[in-house]
Amino acid sequence: MILEADRPRRRRGQELEDAILDAAWAQLAENGYAGFTIEAVAERAETSRPVIYRRFTDRADLAGAAIKHAMNRVPRDDPPDTGSLRGDLLAYLARANDHRGEIGSLLVAVISAYHAETGRSFAELREEAFGERAGRSMDMLFDRAVARGEADPARLTPRVRAVAFDLFRHDLMMTMAPLTEEAMAAIVDEVVLPLVTPRATTD
Repeated sequence: MILEADRPRRRRGQELEDAILDAAWAQLAENGYAGFTIEAVAERAETSRPVIYRRFTDRADLAGAAIKHAMNRVPRDDPPDTGSLRGDLLAYLARANDHRGEIGSLLVAVISAYHAETGRSFAELREEAFGERAGRSMDMLFDRAVARGEADPARLTPRVRAVAFDLFRHDLMMTMAPLTEEAMAAIVDEVVLPLVTPRATTD
């Protein structure tokens, strides 16, 4: 006789989808995109292939959803307010380093193979994952700097606002390891601050 407590709890809706996506990302992380299969994800998630196929058209669709799911698991709190632009930038990059160091290296390996098969880029997946939230933290950080008189709003083009995190992400993906404190300080001191600090005026 099977007791009610021994029966597996049936998952539905978002709980089931999250379980599938967690299993899919774990499968990608362990085996890469080349070894990624619907069957393996179904077994890991303790569900069936038909359940997965009702939600995702094929393995590329599931893999893309799993990558975006993993991106969204990284905390995206408001940027730290240390009282100075330099301090804010260093604290922001340090927090990103802690949260993205491990996932960043995995994303490089997974997305390169995923892109080769599907043609979809990291930028496309990032835009789909974050939408209008992409870049919001940097905008808040620089807006505070403008209010403190530390940054020239005329120099804060979209490219300049993004350069700190673009360089951080580049180094993370090239080295497949978290950045050192020296590397993050170099991004801030040698690149960002010279670009945004108001120029001295002469009478």
